[in-house]
Amino acid sequence: MFSAFRHPPLPTERRCWALCAGCALLMGAVTDLGPHRVWAFTAGAGYAAAALAAGRSRRSGSAVPAALAVVGAVLLPLVVLVAADRAQPEVAVVERSARLLLHTGSPYLANATDVADYNPYLPGMSVFGLPAALLGPGPATDARWYFTAVFAVTMAAALRIARRSAPVPVLLMSACPLVALPLATGGIDLPVAALACLGPAFAGRGDGGRAGLVVGAAAALKWTAWPAVPVALALLSVRYGRRPALHCAGSCLIVLAATVVPVALADPAGLAANAVAFPLGLTDAVSPAASPLPGHLLAAHLPGGRLVAVAALVAAAVAMAASLAVAPPLSTRAAADRLAVGLGLAICLLPATRFGYLLLPFVLVAWLRLAQPSSPSSPSPSPSPSPERNRRTKPVQTAASTSRKAYAHAPYAHRHQ
Repeated sequence: MFSAFRHPPLPTERRCWALCAGCALLMGAVTDLGPHRVWAFTAGAGYAAAALAAGRSRRSGSAVPAALAVVGAVLLPLVVLVAADRAQPEVAVVERSARLLLHTGSPYLANATDVADYNPYLPGMSVFGLPAALLGPGPATDARWYFTAVFAVTMAAALRIARRSAPVPVLLMSACPLVALPLATGGIDLPVAALACLGPAFAGRGDGGRAGLVVGAAAALKWTAWPAVPVALALLSVRYGRRPALHCAGSCLIVLAATVVPVALADPAGLAANAVAFPLGLTDAVSPAASPLPGHLLAAHLPGGRLVAVAALVAAAVAMAASLAVAPPLSTRAAADRLAVGLGLAICLLPATRFGYLLLPFVLVAWLRLAQPSSPSSPSPSPSPSPERNRRTKPVQTAASTSRKAYAHAPYAHRHQ
């Protein structure tokens, strides 16, 4: 759907929105989940309006159809569901975790027994529940508003830092059914995905300090963002040398030390049971995440399959680390793609997994492909760094020197993809 907006013939754009409308209405007809049904019918109307607007527009790539789709597929169902206090269970988990964090110093319930008692997120996720914890539950403090705001602002910032036009691509990504549905009903993974895009964008510009802060913030929300840390370090190291990579590692550790370490010291058993054992399916309460992906199938149908799935997950992580050492990414886009591959493998191999988790690799693959460079006709190179900066960021001679030399002689447009 998104590729049509680069050089979009209007009939193709119209068909894309019409297809989204059909998929939304089909979901409304078959789902037995109330929030999903509300989303399906409001989103179907929004996509239909976008298809009509695309058919009448005389200007290719107009933002009007995408804006109509966002209103119908994100804003309208979000308002309706927040007003009715209907959401996926994870929203209540995040808001409860913030209350627990304020009162006990840990976002995890003691002696969790039921699925609803478990909080599979890292302590940083509790930040999104603080408005409800401090001001009381209500429409204005619903965590979904803050998930949506962080996703939109962070994606726009990532695109601008990567020297891409931002408004229409952010609208397109938000309007995509794979993103719009969780934005309206849950939204837990979307801030994680957006931060996982912003980190490599900073790393691609050589800003190791900000890259570390961003990937550290993502890693403090959910374990799925942890692979973003070595990917950002590899990109910085191969393009700018050891010092920016060390800055990235240091700032990342500062963020994790400020968010995760206090809880790990105060409630190590709760952190291990909720954020590690429960997602891996190692607790008595069985996670509802049970999509028929390889990890779950191994755990469910093979004797000792849970250990086999965990071993396969570890092997995938080792292979990912080896690929970063042997062939590190040379651009922001390559880093995002590498991270998407690693996360896709991890999601497929988890014993407790669901198709919805694949939203993260989808966003990572799509975000730079949605927009042309900000000045595609005559890109202006970045200002020449000062001699002092040259001395600070001059790459050292390592095994990756050949890769950096190849990058230096690559065309400008390729380097900043």
